[in-house]
Amino acid sequence: MPAASEPGCPVGAGGRELTRGPVRHAWSLPPGLKTVLDYERSWLKSDLAAGAAVSAVLIPAGMAYAEASGLPAVTGLYASVIPLLAYAVFGPSRVLIVGPDSTLAPMIAAAVLPLAARGSDHAVALAGVLALMIGVILLVGRVVRLGFVTGLLSKPIRVGYLNGIALAVILSQLPKFLGIPSPGGSLVDNAAGTARAVLHGAVNPLALLFGAGTVAIIVACRFLPWKVPGVLLAVVGATALTAALDLTAAVPMVGALPGGFPSPGIRGVTGAEVFALIGPAAGIALMAFADTSVLSKSLAARRGTRVNGNQEMGALGVANAACGLFGGFPVSGSASRTPIALEAGARSPFSGVVAAALVVLFMLAVPGVTSFLPSSALAAVVIVAAASIVDVKTLIRLFRMSRREAALLLATFLGVAFVGVLEGIVVAIGLSLIAFVLRAWDPYRTELASVGDVPGYHDLNRHPEGQRVPGLVIARFDAPLFFANGAVFTEHIRTLVANAPGPVRWVIVASEAITDLDTTALDDLVELDDELAKIGISLVFAEMKGPIKDRLIRFGVSSRFGPGHFFPTVTNAVRSYKREFDLP
Repeated sequence: MPAASEPGCPVGAGGRELTRGPVRHAWSLPPGLKTVLDYERSWLKSDLAAGAAVSAVLIPAGMAYAEASGLPAVTGLYASVIPLLAYAVFGPSRVLIVGPDSTLAPMIAAAVLPLAARGSDHAVALAGVLALMIGVILLVGRVVRLGFVTGLLSKPIRVGYLNGIALAVILSQLPKFLGIPSPGGSLVDNAAGTARAVLHGAVNPLALLFGAGTVAIIVACRFLPWKVPGVLLAVVGATALTAALDLTAAVPMVGALPGGFPSPGIRGVTGAEVFALIGPAAGIALMAFADTSVLSKSLAARRGTRVNGNQEMGALGVANAACGLFGGFPVSGSASRTPIALEAGARSPFSGVVAAALVVLFMLAVPGVTSFLPSSALAAVVIVAAASIVDVKTLIRLFRMSRREAALLLATFLGVAFVGVLEGIVVAIGLSLIAFVLRAWDPYRTELASVGDVPGYHDLNRHPEGQRVPGLVIARFDAPLFFANGAVFTEHIRTLVANAPGPVRWVIVASEAITDLDTTALDDLVELDDELAKIGISLVFAEMKGPIKDRLIRFGVSSRFGPGHFFPTVTNAVRSYKREFDLP
């Protein structure tokens, strides 16, 4: 019987599992439906309050992130409602809020806008197809259990990527913040165009005032002793002031929302455009799942439970696919709105359903109110959100701890900021793989020796007082053996033999850290064995893992490395050597 804290195992009050019949097996129902069956009335008040708090931020944030993605503001509301409903049914996390996010906005814009020559309606269709493709990729990943792929992105590279994204988002929103037309183009072109407009006096003072005021209110509310939704307060205040002073002609406005519900929004996209979106979809899917997975696991850890990464991937896939079919765009877990749900006391996914219902009510009841909302206020919301993901502390910490990882962070940041947002995904993944290969290609390697009365054999680099056994070299290599480091391994052995204080008769390889072996490294190993045998040196292995021995058999070299070449421990190997040569 699985424990209640195991992945995918739903629990109710008191940690009860949801079961049926005399045999206690978990139902094969989506997590949301299992929660419904075990829902407690005492949770309702907290979920209603949390849903209201989340919706207050969802509305302005959703519209802001839509505009940051180059799409009409209303698509941000569609992308707020539909994923919440889908995730409430299929999501494994109880309180995760899924929706538009500032980190995805520049990637969506970079993927969609170059193809959207036919106007905003076509951009919406392209964004819908992009979300649908991301959903399919994530669902396929869930089927083939690719939940581990987030390990491709180390923390330094993720931080560098997010810092680059933050810079790209802030610079992309500055024109709206200043009330000037967007120069477009690359990050550098956009920054240069914005700077020229400022120098030529093209800034709209009222737009700048609304933008700066929005930033000030959001930031100030964070320092208040009581919880106040600063985004909602700032946006409502800007809207009310614009309406009261009749400033709609003086400041660029978001415009009224269209009435009714969204219809399937993926019509008119050509096969060539779909093909062009494949690469961006794969990259955005990876980043969206990476962000969502980290957030979901953190929430589960708080509650003493675990979340199945593959199940999380599938739920996010369903949310994106549903969002793409109904006028939305790609979404992920929200690190800014989920804490709001937690602070308001959310107990179940029903809080997300409540938030979605309130957003729909807003769209139906007062769709025209956004015609009084300044675009610069929404730009300010995005800028504050982007600024919050900037992480300078990690960069400083890495410079103190590891120059290599700090260099990876900076390289990723520069790739995202100055090469391109989508290209930055490739840079990030490529750098992650390069970092792994470099670490495995040039691992720590040393010679072992005995140290006084301390049991075992120890690193001579750390214990230069260690005593070698005459005629014996004990080598350690802390990495799997593969095509890139096989020659490094053999050269390490040759160097130890050449630098030994006297003639060498045995070489013992302490193999505990060798966790893999490919055919290229095996050829290097065989060549080394031949070379050592010609000069009367035996090559043996201690603490080699069973799967590596099995691989030697499968590769057909078991006759070369027979049972006498393997020992359970280094100590056993040394004793055998001493017995053979009658040493004390």
